[in-house]
Amino acid sequence: MVNDAQLLVLVSLATGAKHGHAILLDIAGFSGRRLGPGTLYGAIEGLERRGLIAARERQDRRVPYELTDAGLGMLEERLAAIGTISGIGAERLGR
Repeated sequence: MVNDAQLLVLVSLATGAKHGHAILLDIAGFSGRRLGPGTLYGAIEGLERRGLIAARERQDRRVPYELTDAGLGMLEERLAAIGTISGIGAERLGR
């Protein structure tokens, strides 16, 4: 299972490798949430430790991260679960 911040990072990296600041900007753009640096890098550390993302070769001072196959699988699994929950919630609200 991944937490909310980790899920946002996985979604961001689904479009390709990004470094931390680019991930922050992307997440703010698609979700309206502004993660603090501690939250972002804590999420990145947890995802990397679990093998869901991997660091690529450093570019200047920036380290880009990318989804691994396991990370892609986790993202697909979580999005499917969210879709199911969303459908049930909408049904229960009579929509």
